This record gives sequence, structure tokens and C-alpha cells, in this order.
Amino acid sequence: MYKHFFKRVLDFCISLTALLLIGWFLAIVAVWLHFANKGAGAFFFQDRPGKDAKIFKLIKFKTMTDERDAEGNLLPDEKRLTNVGRFVRSTSIDELPQLINVLKGDMSLIGPRPLLVQYLPLYSKEQARRHEVRPGISGWAQCHGRNAISWAKKFEYDVWYVDHCTLWTDIRIIFMTIWRVLMRKDINSASAATMEAFNGNN
Repeated sequence: MYKHFFKRVLDFCISLTALLLIGWFLAIVAVWLHFANKGAGAFFFQDRPGKDAKIFKLIKFKTMTDERDAEGNLLPDEKRLTNVGRFVRSTSIDELPQLINVLKGDMSLIGPRPLLVQYLPLYSKEQARRHEVRPGISGWAQCHGRNAISWAKKFEYDVWYVDHCTLWTDIRIIFMTIWRVLMRKDINSASAATMEAFNGNN
């Protein structure tokens, strides 16, 4: 009952309350990033697969500039990540606009993170089960390594959550997430400013 009804009710009520309480703060961060990103904007919109792999538009704060090299190619992530963006990302503030996605029903507060659309054909049948629930702002994988663990382990945690989605599990994840955010743990992978791309083998 929780997984199929009460979870959505709680998502809606909590996300609406949170947006009403911190809307002023989100506006300040948006203005801050607008200038820090050198005209590249404060918000990042991207298609992501949600429940049953239905595509929706993910909303995040943008933490990088759109600077390019002489050939017109975007510079590497670590060169475009601003000091302001690094702080916003390390504190997970960049994830807060996704409360709008939760309010709309695209996402849940807790669930597997929504990944790139191009990864869809690369999943094994078991890995694809992560789409049996709404994706979340935080999830079981984020509490057990986030960007510091392998893709295989991350998907293992995602599927575990699908099979153990209860109110108690979600409460545990919320408190574990708060602790990791305060400690700023596992924001980056071991070798890059962002997680390496999934290729079906890593």
C-alpha cells in the first residue's frame, strides 16, 4: 500500500511544503549561479527516464559554464565547474530544484537516481528493473557510495531498493542522506569531477 499510494501522497505534501519554505533560498542561489556561470544560465534541463522508462525533463541547478575550446567543443567538466558550482554541488544544493519534479509526479523524494536516456538500451534485464519505481532525489545507492562506487554496484543497490521500498527504508535513506550531505561524502568519482559515463560494461 505504501509503495503504490502513500508514498506518492507523502512526496506531494513534503515537496510542496519544502518549496514554500525554501523558495526564497532557491531564488537567491539561481541569481548567484546566473553570474557565476558567465551567462550560461542558472538551471539545467535534461531528458531523463522515469517510472516505466517514461521520459521527463529533469531540473537541476547548473554548476558549469558553457565554455568551449578553439574548435567549438565544450571544455572538460573539471574546467567548466566554477568555484560556486563546486560548492553548490558538494552541498547537494544543485538537486533542490528537483522538488518541482517530485511535485509534478515525475520523481519521488527517494528512489533510484534518474540517469541518461542513452543508457536505456545498455541495461541488463535485471538492471532495467530500476525503472519499476519513480526515480528519486536520493536513493539507496547514494547512501552507499554515490559517485564513488562502480556502476554495477550502483545498479545492484537500485534494484535492492525496488524490492525493499517501504516507509522505514525511505526514512533510513533520508537520515543517511542528510548525514552524507553534511559530511560532503562521495560527491565525485575517484578519477573525474563527475561520474564516468556508463558503457554497459563498467
